[in-house]
Amino acid sequence: MSKKTKDKYQAIIEAAIKVIAEHGYHSAQVSKIAKEAGVAEGTIYLYFQNKEDVLISIFKDKMGEYITLVRHELQGIDDPLEKLKLLVQMHFSNLEADRNLAAVLQVQLRQPHPSIRKRIAEPLRGYYRLIEEIVSEGMAKGIFRENLNVHLARQVIFGSMDEVATCWVMAQKPYSLSGQAPAVFDLLAHALCSKEMGTCKNGINRSCTFGQQSILLLEDGDHH
Repeated sequence: MSKKTKDKYQAIIEAAIKVIAEHGYHSAQVSKIAKEAGVAEGTIYLYFQNKEDVLISIFKDKMGEYITLVRHELQGIDDPLEKLKLLVQMHFSNLEADRNLAAVLQVQLRQPHPSIRKRIAEPLRGYYRLIEEIVSEGMAKGIFRENLNVHLARQVIFGSMDEVATCWVMAQKPYSLSGQAPAVFDLLAHALCSKEMGTCKNGINRSCTFGQQSILLLEDGDHH
């Protein structure tokens, strides 16, 4: 792909994010996306099959870029808890940096159409594998509980981050999404930590005693 072609493709992607975030997927006409991108409507179809293809391309491109960035930042970090801490922080800060993209990923991409769900599955699996690698490493090093179900632990980690991010997007009153990272990490670390670790490291000073309730800094209802 030539630089000129790549630039035009990227312009369409960024325009689509803005239009879909503002109008919703179903009301985001291709003509609106073309106008925002500064191209003719027919140009859109030189790069994408249809509007669904645009939406899927947004997810594949942005998720791919994000996973590459996270893997790069995790290089050289030996402590699985530090990796989890960074993962949570980056998940939130990445979404917070682009509110329109967050709206598309957290709300507009959640379409019930089977073809959309099928096409986003593979790039999402790449993120799942990254999370599972952190869990497996923590178990192997005796930092996380040895009897953890890796698949279930990944579901809890991703599901927690995803729900907090969705609540932030849907909230009527603005607040910092990245500001929720310490509390979310604290809850997850307490759930994952091995009892033998005594006290969790890396900013968690309380005992990793399971059954002890961790409390979010902000209740769910406070943001709605």
